[in-house]
Amino acid sequence: MKVINLISGPRNISTALMYSFAQRKDFAVLDEPFYGYYLKNANLSITHPSHFDIVDAMECNEDKVVKHIEERAKEQHVFIKGMAHHFLSEEPAYLQNWQNVFLIRHPRKLIASFAKVIANPTLNDIGIKKSSELVKYLERNSREVVVIDSDELMIHPENYLRELCRILDLPFYDEMLSWDQGGIPEDGIWAKHWYANVHKTTGFKVQQKQPAQVPPHLGPLLAEALPYYESLKPYILKNK
Repeated sequence: MKVINLISGPRNISTALMYSFAQRKDFAVLDEPFYGYYLKNANLSITHPSHFDIVDAMECNEDKVVKHIEERAKEQHVFIKGMAHHFLSEEPAYLQNWQNVFLIRHPRKLIASFAKVIANPTLNDIGIKKSSELVKYLERNSREVVVIDSDELMIHPENYLRELCRILDLPFYDEMLSWDQGGIPEDGIWAKHWYANVHKTTGFKVQQKQPAQVPPHLGPLLAEALPYYESLKPYILKNK
C-alpha cells in the first residue's frame, strides 16, 4: 500500500486536499500526525492555539507516529496531511519510504493569511525553508519529489488532480472534487482555529482576487521567505 505524504506550509489549501483524498474509499487520511511531536519538542517562538490539548491528545514520540502510519499502510493507502516544519530532523530517513508531495504557495499570500491567526510568525513557522531543505535532502538520496502549487491547482482543480494522481500512479475519482460542508471526522482538534473557511466549502473554492496584504511588520519575513520559494519554483507541476 502507498503512503502519500503531503508536506505543506500553513494556509496552503492543504486541508482541502486532505478532504479531497478523504472522499476516496481506498485511502485513510491522517491530519498532521506529527503536530503533537512538534509542539512538544520544537523550540517555539509563538504560542499555537490549543497547544496543551494537542500535546495531551496526540502521540508525541516520532518513532511511534511513524510506526502507526506504516501499520495503517499495511491495510489501506494512507494520505498524510502534514506541515513541513513538523519534521524536526534535518534528515528524516522514513520519508524515503513514502511518496512525498510538497504543497507550496507564494509567501506573500501565505504570510498574509497566517498572520490573521498568529500575528508574529517567524521563518521556521511557515514551512517554506523546511520544504526547500527536505526537497534537497530527498534529491540527494535519489528520491522523487513532486511540488504542487495552490495557485496552479485552483486554475482547474480537476485537471490538476488528474495529473497528480497520474504521477502518483493512482486512479482519479470524480468524488475527489467535492465534499460535505462542516468538516470530516479525521479533522484534528485544532480545526476550530484553522479550518473555518474550508468547513464552509463543498469543493475547491476560488480564492479572492485582491492582492494579499502583508502586515508591514512582516515585510522582513517575506524577504527571508522569498529565496526558498524561488528555489522551489522550477519544480512546480503546471496545470495544463
